[in-house]
Amino acid sequence: MAKISIEEEICKGCGLCVLSCPKQVIEISKTVTNKKGYFVAQPVNMDKCIGCAFCATMCPDCAIEVER
Repeated sequence: MAKISIEEEICKGCGLCVLSCPKQVIEISKTVTNKKGYFVAQPVNMDKCIGCAFCATMCPDCAIEVER
């Protein structure tokens, strides 16, 4: 099973990872913000992750790491 790690202090909540994920594994939090005030991306359905790494590829800030 794949594992997604998101560096919340780097994430700007742009949502590109959410849009690129074919399994809807990531969503933008409605409650969690980082020190800069951005609502951050969070993995929510890790059991559905297939390890494609589309999310990490699309992240403009390299805040996502996928382990297979």
